[in-house]
Amino acid sequence: MKYRFVALLILLFIACSTLPRHESPIIRIKGSDTMFLLTRHWAEQYMREHPNISVYVQAGGTGTGTIALAKGEADICTASRPLRPDEVHMLAEKFGTVGIAVLVAKDAISIYLHPKNPLKDLSLEQLKSIYTGKFTNWKQVGGFDQPILLLNRMPNSGTYVYFQEHVLGGENYRPDAKTLATTAAIVRTVEKNVNAIGFGGIGYESPDMHCSVSGIEPTVENVMNDRYPITRYLYFYTINTPRGNVKKFIDWVLGAEGQSIVRQEGYFSIWNAK
Repeated sequence: MKYRFVALLILLFIACSTLPRHESPIIRIKGSDTMFLLTRHWAEQYMREHPNISVYVQAGGTGTGTIALAKGEADICTASRPLRPDEVHMLAEKFGTVGIAVLVAKDAISIYLHPKNPLKDLSLEQLKSIYTGKFTNWKQVGGFDQPILLLNRMPNSGTYVYFQEHVLGGENYRPDAKTLATTAAIVRTVEKNVNAIGFGGIGYESPDMHCSVSGIEPTVENVMNDRYPITRYLYFYTINTPRGNVKKFIDWVLGAEGQSIVRQEGYFSIWNAK
């Protein structure tokens, strides 16, 4: 009887260990710092409605999430940009697939300025000059005579890469910019320093730190119509076509309730502008 019990335990262990990953009651998500608060809100609400499922969310940047996906340490990589060619190659080399991308929300990259900064609008060219180091004093863009405290994200951030490609035209960032690990840290620093400037997802923006870009504000209408100059999609990436509990979670995110949370967090639904 004792040996039968031990054999049964071994069989149960083998059965659980060989259970397909998509049937697991645990969903592991890692990646974009921009998407962290949004994804955490999705996870919390989904677990309230599905108490048998656990959804773990970590930030660290799009690049970090891609590596976790490739290592099998994440079921979903959250990304604030499309994957780079080297990341696609990494997935293809290991899994024979370039990954599956799912659009889950739309975002506007906000320019954060201190409330007492008299400037309320900066052109794309001015932003490029500031972030490449051509302009180092606010008076060069019509502001007060004070040095610009430039704040930047870590290179593994999708927002860092996107901003460099779409605003700097691929040029290098000013080398002495102060690098901070998270968007929230950038917002807090701008709130405390009138000379600071930073950028990040609109969901982190404080209303009194608002700055339009090239005369266009990041309103719902302007973002949905792509009039706001720094508009992008936010993604979920999986290795293969989602199945099981991962698919159910993604379907929920794309549904009415998940997209309602997108709007609550200050981002923009992929389905409509209301």
